[in-house]
Amino acid sequence: MVRHVSLPSKGLKGHISRSLGALTGLQHLDLSENLLSGGLPRELLSSSSIVFLDVSLNQLNGTLRQLSSSPPARPIQLQVLNISSNLFAGQFPSATWKAMENLMALNASNNNFIGRVPAQFCNSSPSLAVLDLCFNKFSGSIPPGLGDCSKLRELKAGHNNLSGTLPDELFNATSLEYLSLQNNDLHGVLDTANMVSLRNLVTLDLGGNRFSGKIPDYIGLFKRLENLHLNDNNMSGELPYALSNCTNLITVDLKRNKLSGELTNVNFSNLPKLKTLDLDSNNLSGTVPESIYSCSNLTALRLSTNNLHGQLSSRIGNLKHLSFLSLGKNNFTNITNALQILKSSKNLSTLFIGHNFRGEILPQDETIDGFGNLQVLDIQGCQFSGRIPVWISRAANLQVLLLCGNRLTGPIPGWINSLSHLFYMDVSTNRLTGQIPLTLMEMPMLKSTENITHMNPRVFDLTVTNGPSLEYRTITSFPAVLNLRNNCLTGVIPPQIGQLKALVVLDFSFNKLSGQIPHSVCNLTNLQVLDLSSNNLAGAIPVALNALHFLSAFSISNNNLEGPIPSGGQFDTFQNSSFDRNPKLCGSALTQKCNSAEAHQPIIPSAKQADYKVAFVIAFGAFFGVGVLYDQLVLSRYFGKSYFASHIGSTR
Repeated sequence: MVRHVSLPSKGLKGHISRSLGALTGLQHLDLSENLLSGGLPRELLSSSSIVFLDVSLNQLNGTLRQLSSSPPARPIQLQVLNISSNLFAGQFPSATWKAMENLMALNASNNNFIGRVPAQFCNSSPSLAVLDLCFNKFSGSIPPGLGDCSKLRELKAGHNNLSGTLPDELFNATSLEYLSLQNNDLHGVLDTANMVSLRNLVTLDLGGNRFSGKIPDYIGLFKRLENLHLNDNNMSGELPYALSNCTNLITVDLKRNKLSGELTNVNFSNLPKLKTLDLDSNNLSGTVPESIYSCSNLTALRLSTNNLHGQLSSRIGNLKHLSFLSLGKNNFTNITNALQILKSSKNLSTLFIGHNFRGEILPQDETIDGFGNLQVLDIQGCQFSGRIPVWISRAANLQVLLLCGNRLTGPIPGWINSLSHLFYMDVSTNRLTGQIPLTLMEMPMLKSTENITHMNPRVFDLTVTNGPSLEYRTITSFPAVLNLRNNCLTGVIPPQIGQLKALVVLDFSFNKLSGQIPHSVCNLTNLQVLDLSSNNLAGAIPVALNALHFLSAFSISNNNLEGPIPSGGQFDTFQNSSFDRNPKLCGSALTQKCNSAEAHQPIIPSAKQADYKVAFVIAFGAFFGVGVLYDQLVLSRYFGKSYFASHIGSTR
């Protein structure tokens, strides 16, 4: 009598009982989002009654069992099969799919399947409309037989190891609305007449492959197209005017290609629904066309890393919903005009305009006060002169500030602690003078890790990335950083530095700091990078630094430190160059050895070091959430540039 068994998200454990297959009236079985393990009983796949089967988001493993090649006594009725987000492995059994003549939707994404994509899906399941195989390990070419799926509306096979070209037969599947093959190893040109047949496409995603050639003019025939992703390929030539005819476009992602020419080739005023335009890292030239400012629904605009020039237009104020703007690494001019215009964009939360306006003066105009919602500000690498302007203090929600790579003078302003949300500050490679202000030791977000973890993890409108493998989705994925490197700061390191317990990166190198390394630095238990090199520091290295078990990159070279180098723990892992050019230092890492009196010092045992590192991996993953682990940076012992800029790029 049982028709439906629906138990999603119930915390169920154990194996799926094969006796469920004995319920001869069962039509709908949903066991998704549980903790079930083991295999998928063959009795469920071969049931003559089950129409809907969803076991997604569990911990099922093993291979899919081969069904008998002989016709079943009663036809298999299965129409929808969702086995996604499990641990299934092995190849797709061909005989299993041959028996499923009623199958309409198959989702096998996010598993560990290998081998080739079966070629007979469409012959055995003529009603197949949805096929999702993404996030597996399928290899080989795309089977031409998929073109026989006359009812196929969605084909997703991204994030696999597929190779070769798009077979011409695939374009016979004229009902396709969603074609997603991103992040494979596909190649070839798209300028093929057969592809015109796919006029029902709503989403075309071929990003992260090796496609080359021009964007074909026939793209203008795809009247239903809403999402176009050709990013991370080798596409070249100019943007076709025909793109103006795709009036339903919502997202255009063409970043990291070799596109050239001017943006004026496209009449953006024909794209009223456009919300995201990403043309980062191409060879585009000319000015920003005025027609872009007709896209009143635009929320994210990225034109960084091109050869664009000119001044910002006041019409950018028409983009009332604009939240993410990245124009960095171009040749824009007149920073004063740009800031006066951008302050009217009240929804702007992320602004990357660094590596432009070269050699201009950063305006001090106190009337610049419209950045109340700004959370990320990047104006690095512009060779600006002037001081750190007071109008930045009015960006009350600022979390990330990059002023590095300029020629700013004067002191770090005392109002810096009024930026109560700021946890990433990089003012390195400037000409700042004076002492490190004590107000910098009062930064609320740097005083407690809980402050950062309790922040709203706002998702970027576009991923902030430095290549396909390093992508950040949220601001809170970034580490807590205080980078004052390469300035002219004097005085001592304030003992209050020990209050900034959330710090992950602390870089005071290449300044004129004097005095001793304050013992309070040993309280910074989350620290992974500590660089105090190239100053005038004296005295001994605090032995308690050995208790910083997460410290992976360390340098105190080129100072006047003296006495023995602490041994054991993390100090046994640092390169000898970390201690160079301190004539009075001694220890095993240097040619100058310590005498017995100098060497007598307490050593912190390192037996539990592995336990600390395991705890670190768990704590760090929980702390930063979505994003790429900062280990990739600190383990490289990367010194000499802005940590933010080197890892994610100043314009992204």
